[in-house]
Amino acid sequence: MDLIILIGAGAVGKMTVGQELMKITDFRLFHNHMMIEPVLEIFGKFDGEVVSKLREDIFDAFMKTKYQGMIFTFMWGFDMQSDWDYIKGVSEKFEATGGTVYYVELVADQAVRLERNKTENRLKNKASKRNLELSEERMIREETKFRLESREGEIPFPNYIKIDNTNLEPDEVAGMIKKHFNLPNPSAEEMMNRVFLEEVGEDELELVHKMQVESFMPLYEKYHDECSPAIEPIERIKARAAVVNRKYYFIVKDGARVGVINLGNNDPNEKEVSFISPLFILPKYWNQGIGYAAIKKSFEMYPDVKVWKLDTILQEKGNCHLYEKCGFKRIGEEKIINDKMTLIDYEYIRS
Repeated sequence: MDLIILIGAGAVGKMTVGQELMKITDFRLFHNHMMIEPVLEIFGKFDGEVVSKLREDIFDAFMKTKYQGMIFTFMWGFDMQSDWDYIKGVSEKFEATGGTVYYVELVADQAVRLERNKTENRLKNKASKRNLELSEERMIREETKFRLESREGEIPFPNYIKIDNTNLEPDEVAGMIKKHFNLPNPSAEEMMNRVFLEEVGEDELELVHKMQVESFMPLYEKYHDECSPAIEPIERIKARAAVVNRKYYFIVKDGARVGVINLGNNDPNEKEVSFISPLFILPKYWNQGIGYAAIKKSFEMYPDVKVWKLDTILQEKGNCHLYEKCGFKRIGEEKIINDKMTLIDYEYIRS
């Protein structure tokens, strides 16, 4: 199992970057304060021995899961041999499974970090930081007492990157890490846990229309299909939503509405045959396995449906691969729309 160690001084953004990195990879986040806060709450003070034991238990249990790996945050005192020894021990534990360890050091100006120390996300997840006066005093004291940034060439590991995130958003940094180490996308199993369908309200159809235009516009600009959902008026969406046996759902991933799926049949009495039309994901969320999870969730939500139908563009090989991965088979004749674009029908029969 692999391990990503996010290193850096207080409030540099280790946890927040880890949260964003978890969204786009098959790694789960274990930030340092997940163990520190319960110990402080239960014992009334910091107990390093208890924290260390709890960490080890989490490491050992997590390595039995099917995830690609873990993201672990750590404030490393580079002038402390005990910290070097600890990192070595944790790394060897994961490497012993055949995994790879990646080291990511974040650095940022102190003034920026003092501002980040006040952010809602930090205070929500780290109760011990809510007394801002004491928290800031502790941050400054730690930086005076320990060397919390590595020197040039000091870290000898091959899978190492140092990022100055003073002026970078957490999702930007996460993207840089993912790209640099070529980290895998979330697994299908993980995505199924993070994606769900939320019924669209009548007052939310304008948002559906806006998302539909944004999602289909790249295809419209490529194929110039005059029946494209990118140029469909909102009245068409409202008419589809008014059909008794059809429903729009937002596709929600990690709390964000990332796409939309419409399910059902124009025949109000038909319960065993359902169409998926349309299904779309906002461009910035493409290629994350969200469409696959949305279709599988649809199958779960409609257990009485025996046959599912949809159509797609033959030239869009990624879409064809997605539907075939979900178990759909090509049926019927190809429909030539123009010299660039051909529509094909797919069908899934529940066994």
